[in-house]
Amino acid sequence: MNTLHVALAGLGAVLAAFTLLWGVSLRLRDASIADPFWGPGFLLAGAAYLGAHGNVTPRGILAVGLVAVWAARLGLHLLRRNRTHGEDPRYAAMRAGHGERFWWVSLGTVFWLQALLLWIVSLPVLGAVVGEAPLGAWDAAGAALFAGGFLTEAMADAQLARFRADPASRGTVMDRGLWRYSRHPNYFGDALLWWGLYLLAVGAGAAWTVAGPALMTFLLLKVSGVALLERSLAKGRPGYAEYVRRTSAFVPWFPRD
Repeated sequence: MNTLHVALAGLGAVLAAFTLLWGVSLRLRDASIADPFWGPGFLLAGAAYLGAHGNVTPRGILAVGLVAVWAARLGLHLLRRNRTHGEDPRYAAMRAGHGERFWWVSLGTVFWLQALLLWIVSLPVLGAVVGEAPLGAWDAAGAALFAGGFLTEAMADAQLARFRADPASRGTVMDRGLWRYSRHPNYFGDALLWWGLYLLAVGAGAAWTVAGPALMTFLLLKVSGVALLERSLAKGRPGYAEYVRRTSAFVPWFPRD
């Protein structure tokens, strides 16, 4: 099966899954159930690519295996974080703004949009699956970069979870551990691991899949990650302006005096 057909198989799988998830959200009146599925959705896309391509290669197994590890950790992390908070305020505000129309508006603007973005970001996994070249230096570099990003993201999330669980931290700014060197080390780790997966695609001869990690980095910096969170924290967290002054926004670096 050619690359286009394999790509469309992945798109069909994630659209079907997010449509089903939308149906569940209507019963629960909670559109934020889409968020914990973000990571596992990539695993579904990777599995669809493998199944549609048919010719399973070591690089394809490596790429989908790495995605599986990341997807499981991120999905469980978001599920634990969100389960006691009710619907995310972003979606609650959308629900209030659209009123009775939200049931179908959410299908396009929350669920299908996430499915489309996920599919584009997953392009390096597609490239790794369909490529026939043997494993080489690009793959070793990509796996190492992925490991660095994965560990950074996992450590940052764990540090932040402990900080939030401590009653003494309420109303203060998290500026310890990795958060001393970056205001968003978890997002930086997420971007890094997707550039690692892109190197696997480069090793497969699929450098054209650069749109995937580029889009993920853009989303993390300008849309749903850094930009959105910074606006919220700047308004309601005393001391955050000083933290911004001395701490790198994304790429970890030594604090400014």
